[in-house]
Amino acid sequence: MKFSERAADKLAGVMGSWKFVLSQAAFLTAWFAWNGLHMTGAWDLYPFILANLVMSAQAAFATPILLMSGNRAAANDRRTLLEDVKLDAETLERIKRIEEKINEVCKPS
Repeated sequence: MKFSERAADKLAGVMGSWKFVLSQAAFLTAWFAWNGLHMTGAWDLYPFILANLVMSAQAAFATPILLMSGNRAAANDRRTLLEDVKLDAETLERIKRIEEKINEVCKPS
C-alpha cells in the first residue's frame, strides 16, 4: 500500500469519527462566541467570513481524501468478492467430483 493510500485511510478514519465532528463543533462554537461577542482580539466579525473560508477549504481537501479512501475500500471489496467467487467455483467442482464418486460407490448392482 502506498503512503498516499495509507494517509487517505488514516485521514478518512479521523474525519469520519464522532471525536472529530464534536471537536470541530466545539471549535466553531468557541470561534463564533469569541468573535460574535466582539471580545478583545476578535478577528472575524459577523458574518464570520474567515470561518466560512476555513470550512470551505477544509471541505475542498476533505472530499477528495474521503473519495480516495472510499475508492480504495471499494477496490479491496471487489478483489475480495472475486476471490470468493473463484473459491466458490473451486468448491463446487470438488463437491461435484465427490458426488460422482459417491454415486459410483453406491450404484446398485
